[in-house]
Amino acid sequence: MEAEAAGRPPGRVEAALSCFSFNQDCTSLAIGTKAGYKLFSLSSVEQLDQVHGSNEIPDVYIVERLFSSSLVVVVSHTKPRQMNVYHFKKGTEICNYSYSSNILSIRLNRQVSRASRMDLGFSSAVYPLPGLCALSINHSNSYVAYPGSLTTGEIVLYDGHSLKTLCTIAAHEGTLAAIAFNAAGSKLASASEKGTVIRVFSVPEGQKLYEFRRGMKRYVTISSLVFSMDSQFLCASSNTETVHIFKLEHLTNSRPEEPSTWSGYMGKMFLAASNYLPAQVSDMMNQDRAFATGRLHFSGQRNICTLSTIQKLPRLLVASSDGHLYIYNLDPQDGGDCVLIKTHSLGLAFPFSFTTRPGYSEDGGALRGEVIPEHEFATGPVCLDDENEFPPVSIRNP
Repeated sequence: MEAEAAGRPPGRVEAALSCFSFNQDCTSLAIGTKAGYKLFSLSSVEQLDQVHGSNEIPDVYIVERLFSSSLVVVVSHTKPRQMNVYHFKKGTEICNYSYSSNILSIRLNRQVSRASRMDLGFSSAVYPLPGLCALSINHSNSYVAYPGSLTTGEIVLYDGHSLKTLCTIAAHEGTLAAIAFNAAGSKLASASEKGTVIRVFSVPEGQKLYEFRRGMKRYVTISSLVFSMDSQFLCASSNTETVHIFKLEHLTNSRPEEPSTWSGYMGKMFLAASNYLPAQVSDMMNQDRAFATGRLHFSGQRNICTLSTIQKLPRLLVASSDGHLYIYNLDPQDGGDCVLIKTHSLGLAFPFSFTTRPGYSEDGGALRGEVIPEHEFATGPVCLDDENEFPPVSIRNP
């Protein structure tokens, strides 16, 4: 490694991609490496603009940006029990929180001031499957979903405002692999470790609304599950070479009449016959298939997907551990195969960044006598789309 470093341009550090995440409204991509982290804007297909890059914190394994604000949360393997919150435009550390065990997952929404309170009431409850959880980005509800069992696909729906459990959903027979809220917090999608069936439930009632079949031939590991911002589509990526997009059609009380053709007649007979079959077979026959698919040139690599509107057109985005971002066109009317239109290299070389000023630490006051600097608090209304602003962080006990 030292020999390789000697041949690099001065002021740059090579790194391997260790984590990646899209922000809450799918307008930004964050990546973490052995050398630090980077933030990219997703406003253009042809150009991938780097918003920020830092190598002050090495060995990053969690990095999350709050919408399009300047607030970013980072966790490093060097301090896996500490969560650091930064305002990257000002080059300041807002605060950091320390926990009794390693941090496995972080979810953000607009109610940042509730983070401390929710941690106290919720983190101890997420023991069945550590790291798997979902948080509604709708600030009016702040629902949290997490597994309720190690062996079954039970989902616990939790209210972040009242700090109470709303309901328990028997989502799957097998262990959960992925869960996700839509933007409004009115729907919850889930997949089990088998990865063959994806279900969507109403929130907070927990009633099943949709059931989709990803495939039948093989079990897969679902790595990403996400709704489009308008909740019309649901996207799932896995360790296979196919990304599946499902369309959430408008629900009606009855199925539309089939046309008076031979195929329509056979469709009615097929549906009627399903009522006399075993429940598992009948359910399989009534499950909807993918509306559209995106084909990757690889399989077996870690990846995440999202659905975003870029330059007024719907796109499928896939970020992969191979260090690339793949952008596809999505036909919202006819679906089918999504066409790959651009591949961006995420550029794993990091320029050195400015020094970040330390901020408030949850235990820093007792250890070092630190106080919260006045410049750490925002004044006036918060604008999440303005990079010069950031949500206020209040450090309060419940």
